[in-house]
Amino acid sequence: MEHETEFNQKHRETDIISWFEGVAEDAAAVQRLTLRQILELNYGVEYLKKWLEDIKIQEILDENALESIYASLVPLSSHADLEPFTQRIADGDTTPLITQQPITNLSLSSGTTEGRQKLVPFNHHSSQTTLQIFKLAAAYRSRIYPTREGGKILEFIYSSKQCKTKGGVIAGTATTHYYASDEFKIKQQQTKSFTCSPEEVISSGDYRQSTYCHLLLGLYFSHEVEFVTSTFAYSIVQAFRSFEEMWKELCHDIREGSLSSIINITRVRKAVLGVTQPNPELASRIENVCEELERADWFSIVPRLWPNAKYIYSIMTGSMQPYLTKLRHYAGELPLVSADYGSTESWIGVNVDPKSPPEKVTFAVIPTFSYFEFIPLYRQKSNYNYQNGNVNSANDDFIEGDPVPLSQVKIGQQYEIVLTTFTGLYRYRLGDVVEVASFYKKTPKLNFIFRRKLILTVNIDKNTEKDLQLVVERASQILSKARRTELIDFTSHANVTKQPGHYVIYWEIKGETNERVLDECCREMDASFVDHGYVVSRRTKSIGPLELCIVERGTFKKILEYYIGNGAALSQFKTPRCTSNQVLLKILNACTIKRFHSTAYG
Repeated sequence: MEHETEFNQKHRETDIISWFEGVAEDAAAVQRLTLRQILELNYGVEYLKKWLEDIKIQEILDENALESIYASLVPLSSHADLEPFTQRIADGDTTPLITQQPITNLSLSSGTTEGRQKLVPFNHHSSQTTLQIFKLAAAYRSRIYPTREGGKILEFIYSSKQCKTKGGVIAGTATTHYYASDEFKIKQQQTKSFTCSPEEVISSGDYRQSTYCHLLLGLYFSHEVEFVTSTFAYSIVQAFRSFEEMWKELCHDIREGSLSSIINITRVRKAVLGVTQPNPELASRIENVCEELERADWFSIVPRLWPNAKYIYSIMTGSMQPYLTKLRHYAGELPLVSADYGSTESWIGVNVDPKSPPEKVTFAVIPTFSYFEFIPLYRQKSNYNYQNGNVNSANDDFIEGDPVPLSQVKIGQQYEIVLTTFTGLYRYRLGDVVEVASFYKKTPKLNFIFRRKLILTVNIDKNTEKDLQLVVERASQILSKARRTELIDFTSHANVTKQPGHYVIYWEIKGETNERVLDECCREMDASFVDHGYVVSRRTKSIGPLELCIVERGTFKKILEYYIGNGAALSQFKTPRCTSNQVLLKILNACTIKRFHSTAYG
């Protein structure tokens, strides 16, 4: 019977991989068909009438012609173009504004990129593609890291509260909508892997209580856990930092079959206590391991406490990369597998090479999910005039070519992604910069580079999130030479309130280090920015010395709490790497305990 179950699982995995290989092999034709399906489904909606009112989609039989007509008549759009329509939907307008089917849910983006949350349409297609990509990714992972059917997942997942807008539309984060959907339950059944925590824990609305219960139940089922996961690497690091402080209380609860008084939500207490019972033997075993781990600064905590775990799985690209050092510390020899590539607006690509290290991971575009276009981006030298002080705006970071369909992208070229979706986005600029690394069959494999809007600029300088990460990484290597001293988190701000403007980088560190080391870190960051505009501006003193601000422990938790208090879910939270948000700056400046100014340019 067990052999038959294993056979069925392998058959399901082969089926979904065969499906994807089929659409990837014929990606160009599948993309044209996807565009036709979207336009036929939403023919006559208010947004498209302006551009396509006289075009009878059904009568255009040539798919190539439809693709070029669409690209020539419908302009590129941004969230500013979509916002009036999502606002009308939120206010109760049920006429076909962007889709023929009514939009019953609106997703809130994390708000960490632009400082405010955006409303993005979410429908049944959104849940279906989420289920599809989760099943596909699980099939590719199980080829390399087979898991036991019926095993458990230690899953640090969090729903935020759903609310109703003035017009009765359900609003919440995309992850919240998904965890509340039938597809989430189907995913567990079809992948034969079950999360340790019941729904009451996931949807508690209090991330501290959810984290405690995730850890407690993860330990309780420690020998059944097949892998550890969360949406973002940040949440896993956050959970194990919490574990370092609360392991004794967790052991007490396992020994007694009790539940800490910090869990004060009745339905959560009832759900957790309904699963657990006293287990003194397990508690003693965990205590012994934790005493050893504490002396080793918690190195290799995951395989020590979850001996059957095969890997750690989450989004590890972009703004998550700075957490990889700590995640590897917790993982020991356990592989880190990067999760798939998507956004609140649409899923984009699947990781078909689970063995790839997160720094080198690429994502094969799934051509049925949305219609994708790509704006070629070409680097340009800053155009500046010292006498007149002419400055390019931050939007002039690239010279842009004309958008091309998926079938025309070239290896080695960087692009900004443009989406046309089943949820009513038309030629929507996502703002993600990607590079085509190779092809999987005939669909491109993308390397995520950075978010285009996240940029540090004072004068003629333009430094991206990636540039910032690289300089922080170099300086943090100096910091890590001091025993048990590490960088916990960081953000930055381009301060132009006084002339000359300058970069301010905020660090939260764990452990003690002397001021000479921090001075050196500050100087190293300033000297490591290689952007030509920055180097020239620093030499001519039109940008002032970089400032390193050390903030007190817990500062970045206050930032997390600010976002969660404004409706974000921990599952979607990303520390903003560059901010001009006045509330965040107020928190950061109030918590600054030391300041250093660079001497890199004399």
